[in-house]
Order: sequence, then structure tokens, then C-alpha cells
Amino acid sequence: MKFHDPLKTGQILPNALDRTDRALLGALQDNARLTISELADSVALTTSPCWRRVKLLEESGYITGYQAILSPKALGFGVTAFVSIMMDSHTKEMARAFERRLMEIPEIVACHNISGRYDFLLEVLARDLESFGEFARETLQSLPGVKEIYSSFSYKAVKEKRVIPVSEKHI
Repeated sequence: MKFHDPLKTGQILPNALDRTDRALLGALQDNARLTISELADSVALTTSPCWRRVKLLEESGYITGYQAILSPKALGFGVTAFVSIMMDSHTKEMARAFERRLMEIPEIVACHNISGRYDFLLEVLARDLESFGEFARETLQSLPGVKEIYSSFSYKAVKEKRVIPVSEKHI
């Protein structure tokens, strides 16, 4: 389930999160399957105020969705590649065409528009090196505006879980 993004719609986010909001965000980030009752207990609230706060955090754009974290290895993806892409053109139209096409490719699990020599950094899952090679030749090289591709492969994931710092020290 995804929620609207207030940053894209121009809606202003609340100025500050209090200690309880940060505790709710931390608890949900750790285990989004908590019931409202369990969540309320963990932050010393009753269920109704807890539910209202979570709804407000969703509506304000602090919580943008909930999802299960799947194991690529268990699903047969033995290779994680980080692919740097250099574009041959830097027009808005070319970037939009490239980005639109990326969104259609399930093997690309993350993409960042970056600074430096390359324009985009992709995270790609593949079953093995042979299937990645085929994917690079047949899919990546045919993306709109691609001039150069440079691939690196992960030996192992040292830190995979994406946890956003929500302590008072950080936000």
C-alpha cells in the first residue's frame, strides 16, 4: 500500500516530530506488522491516539507505504550488480524517456540520478553472471540515451536493511 507524496504535491509537512512520533516511526520501521494495540503499548499510548498519529504520519508523508522485505537469494537471484550509466544526451526529454523505461524493468530494483562521471546508478538483480550479461546486452544497452555502462558486482551485502534514522539527534 502506497500513500501520496506531499513533497510532490506541495503540501507542507509538520515542522517537528515529537518523541512519540519518532518512537512510532522507529517501531514501524522495525516491524510494520505490529497491531495498533501492540504499537500503542510500545510507545505508551492508548489505541485511538496511536491510530490517529499513525494516520497523520501517513497523510503527512513521513510513512509512504508498507511492504514485505523479500530475500533475493531465496528467490534465486544470486547476483547483485551496481550499474553506472553515462547518458549521451542530457536533455529533459531523454532523461524522462530513460526513467520511464527503467520503471518497466523489474530486475532494476533501485535507480539513483547521481553526480560525477556517470549519470545514473542502478541496482540490478540477476540469477547468475551469465543471465546478468544477457540482461546488460539486451536490456541495458537498449535503454534510451545510454552511452556507456560500467558494472560492479556485490560479493556480499554488509548492510541491506534500509533504516532511516529517526532519533532526536538525527531529525
